[in-house]
Amino acid sequence: MSLEFDPGVRRATENPCLLGESPMWLPNEQQLYYCDLPGRLLHRFDPSTGDEQQWGFDCDLGCCAPTPDGAIVIAMRDGIWRFDPRSRHCAALVDPPPYDMAHERFNDGKCDPQGRLWVGTIYEPRQPALAALYRLDAGKLERMAEDVTVSNGLAWSPDGRTMYWSDSHAHTVFSFDFNGDTGAIANPRVFASFPRKQPGQDLATYGGRPDGAAVDAEGCYWSAMFEGQRLVRLSPQGELIREIKLPVRCPTMPCFGGPDLKTIYITTARANRPAEELKQQPWAGCVLAIDVDVPGLPVNVFR
Repeated sequence: MSLEFDPGVRRATENPCLLGESPMWLPNEQQLYYCDLPGRLLHRFDPSTGDEQQWGFDCDLGCCAPTPDGAIVIAMRDGIWRFDPRSRHCAALVDPPPYDMAHERFNDGKCDPQGRLWVGTIYEPRQPALAALYRLDAGKLERMAEDVTVSNGLAWSPDGRTMYWSDSHAHTVFSFDFNGDTGAIANPRVFASFPRKQPGQDLATYGGRPDGAAVDAEGCYWSAMFEGQRLVRLSPQGELIREIKLPVRCPTMPCFGGPDLKTIYITTARANRPAEELKQQPWAGCVLAIDVDVPGLPVNVFR
């Protein structure tokens, strides 16, 4: 297994997650938050000091989003919660949708520019395609899209008029017309698609499937390609314009951080990976970082 990767990629955190996800940079704190989904942990990392802090929960996490007052909204398998890291107080915001919690859970999620929380689910048996996308607005959780297996890749264009959403299992990223005033989505179409892994195909020749994503100030869509050992940058037209090779097989999600939003932080996974792979890729599960020329968009806040 090749260990060749972009020389600009570095390891940001020392302690690996089982499945790192949902990184977000809080400008007022100049710190990175991210989740370990099966580890049931929320992490906070200060790149200026290297200090890490974590909080444990009793349920699998899916994603997190900031609030104006310093609390964190966390979507877990059993619902959406408001957690205050200072007091450690956790309060329920809304119950989960009527899914079977033994087989389905919240997964990737983010706030739109107006502060509504969008969060999708993953149907863990993979078939049939029972996962969906939900929107939390004014305390009401509404089903907005469906017929997928692994909801991922949420992001918005710089002008807020396009929403991106992927189904990792289908190797497809979709785009929608987005109405910021109403929170409505329309005109779904394929933004980008990637070849599926064929039976018996070696991972070295497999490009991966689109997982979490982020958009930069030029409107380009950055996608972590799970099992593809790469981060790709797609133009607003869906064309591949850059590929960053990574030192781990399974990146999960990028976000932009740093004082100028020109550092991409990338969460990664090590859960259920082969022992030989982990031996050759010791950074698996850690947060990676790379500096880029074009800044990203600041994180949207839950309101």
